[in-house]
Amino acid sequence: MADIYEDIRKGERGAMISIAAYLVLSAFKLVSGYLFGSSALLADGFNNLTDIVASAAVLIGLRISRKPPDSDHPYGHFRAETVAALLASFIMAMVGIQVIVEAVRSLFEGAREVPDLWSAGVAVVCSAAMMGVYIYNKRLAMRINNSALMAAAKDNFSDAMVSIGAAAGIIGAQFGLPWIDSAAAALVGLLISKTAWDIFRDATYRLTDGFEEARLLDLRSTIARTPGVEGIKDIKARVHGNHVLVDVVVEVDAAISVTEGHLISDSIEERMSSRHNIMNVQVHVEPKKDSRTPN
Repeated sequence: MADIYEDIRKGERGAMISIAAYLVLSAFKLVSGYLFGSSALLADGFNNLTDIVASAAVLIGLRISRKPPDSDHPYGHFRAETVAALLASFIMAMVGIQVIVEAVRSLFEGAREVPDLWSAGVAVVCSAAMMGVYIYNKRLAMRINNSALMAAAKDNFSDAMVSIGAAAGIIGAQFGLPWIDSAAAALVGLLISKTAWDIFRDATYRLTDGFEEARLLDLRSTIARTPGVEGIKDIKARVHGNHVLVDVVVEVDAAISVTEGHLISDSIEERMSSRHNIMNVQVHVEPKKDSRTPN
């Protein structure tokens, strides 16, 4: 269990890196946008300010999930990180919709002042920096199996794409093609919305105790091959934060002792831990009924 809390602490570090990056990049974009007269860069900077809220939500969720079990939460507070991912998806969806609306609105506007080309360079540099944060957070999220940090990483990627879209619009304006800005913004908005939907779908699936059937069959196979297990009457699993809870009812020889049945349960728990990294397994042992014996 200590390893789980340590992984969450590592996830907090990733969220804090995201917040620090957004603070620096949003300030850089806003100042540059005013200096170089780029509305696209200004919009990107304000977008990053909203992303600070999303990353802060992830950080708070991770902090809450690190709280130990109590009388109200006997399984711990691990699902707080999934709730944080859900909140991040809402914020990303609002940003994505706003970007699309602004892109459509700009198509009906008149001619705009051409921004300084330096603003495109600022957007590209910021995109590269955010892509670095995305790669770091994605690798960390995969290593510690943390859904909230993965949501933050996807948000980082979306913001890197927003900056690329801003750069494309600025460069297009230099050649008298201001519509490229709107087209790029619309595509980026769709990308952000799609990412938000993916995060929302995964978070709600976990919160409603969804569990992949193929993975459950894999767990069932491991338990069925455990010495002493003669049948599996029922097995359920659900994701709780960044780890899995398993409940299984196994059948054993009716003639064995309680101690032997307990040893079989221990063996199941050890196999699930070593082969699937599952630390929480509730095993219920029942005697296998003889088919020749009437009920």
